[in-house]
Amino acid sequence: MKITSPAPLETAPAPLEMRPRRGFSLFWRTFFFLALLLFGSIVAWLQTFRALESEPRAIQSAQQLASIVNLSRAALRYSDAIARVALIKTLADEERVRIVRSQSKDEYTMFVSDDLGERISEELKARLGRDTVVASSVNGEKGLWVGFSIDKDNYWLQTELSRIGPARGSTWLLWLITAAVLSLAGAAFIARLINRPLKQLSFAASRMRDGDFDASLLDEKAATSEIREVNIGFNRMAEQLSKVEQDRVIMLAGISHDLRTPLARLRLETEMSVADEDARAHMAADITQLDAIIDKFLDYARPDPAQLAAVSLNAVVEAAVYAVADYEDMRITVSIPDKIEVLADETELLRVISNLIENARRYGKTAETGIALVDIAAKSRDQWVLIKVRDHGMGVSPEMLPKLTKPFFRGDAARTAATGAGLGLAIVEKTVHRMGGMFSLANTASGGLAAHIKLRRS
Repeated sequence: MKITSPAPLETAPAPLEMRPRRGFSLFWRTFFFLALLLFGSIVAWLQTFRALESEPRAIQSAQQLASIVNLSRAALRYSDAIARVALIKTLADEERVRIVRSQSKDEYTMFVSDDLGERISEELKARLGRDTVVASSVNGEKGLWVGFSIDKDNYWLQTELSRIGPARGSTWLLWLITAAVLSLAGAAFIARLINRPLKQLSFAASRMRDGDFDASLLDEKAATSEIREVNIGFNRMAEQLSKVEQDRVIMLAGISHDLRTPLARLRLETEMSVADEDARAHMAADITQLDAIIDKFLDYARPDPAQLAAVSLNAVVEAAVYAVADYEDMRITVSIPDKIEVLADETELLRVISNLIENARRYGKTAETGIALVDIAAKSRDQWVLIKVRDHGMGVSPEMLPKLTKPFFRGDAARTAATGAGLGLAIVEKTVHRMGGMFSLANTASGGLAAHIKLRRS
């Protein structure tokens, strides 16, 4: 076997490299819709309250202003000149009501800044006369100005804007912000309350998928009856699956153990009793193949989670390639950057690479030369390491690709050879998943089958 280096990693995207479409989590979706609903309700409530409050407030303010104007006008009309001066001073000092004579050159701004101001102006004109002028400033001096006349003399009555109540804009804005903050806090609490059991269920399902049945138990005393029933059902399902898994492991281990002893005796008897050397070699090869199949069963039945640690990918690939260095029907090309470490179990990862190399040697030989050309490449991407083992054989049909990792399934070429139990790729996929990675198979554009492994960087 000849080993060459380096070879470029193909740029064609592998299926496992495709990034899933990002979307909102359930928490943020629930929070967003609750917040939108509450905020819309608050705005509608505030608008309704403003509409119901504006009319009574305008009428009450107009009544108070009209009463002040009428009382001031009556007092000024029936008082002499000396008393009038004292009256104007008393109103200014004690009631903050200022009365000045109107001039023809006065410049004023009408008091119609919003709907409330316009409504107050209309109500004052209805009570004091249509020629009544209501202004927000006179000659640049701000305030609430009401024009009135006594006989042929015109006057301005100035009072404070606070007589019609506090400024509406700041009050409504303050209440709106307060209500919005409280609504967002309530929406976040409700969304978290709804999302928490689903998040726990998702975590338990992921742990059970990885074979950790003990860590997947959910709270069976939840306050909500529906969540409690789901948790109880999930726990019972996890217990049943755990029992099935244990029974399967015990059965496979028992069968494998029971077969080992007669196989060992059969090997010994073959070597001692068969005189024909060629027949003895074939019989020994068949026994070796049966022993290897038993090893495959044990590998697939292994239930314990992998012990992950920092592993040098370069060293693992070098060891896997060295083990097949004497094969004359293989050519391996390695292209891996120096000092790449992954989070994996070293023994398990070596078994994965070795299985993929052996699979490529068996079923990936070129028709012209009968030699398996195998490329092993790797590269880092973010927090992951992407590994690819590909051959240059005939590949497989697209509809057969998903079936290759199923236990005991073998393609047409594999069935013809009939040298395995159909567990090699199933063991690879299961082992990679136990190490927290991803595994997929794909036909390459230039021909052949490529195995893609995605493991976390150390």
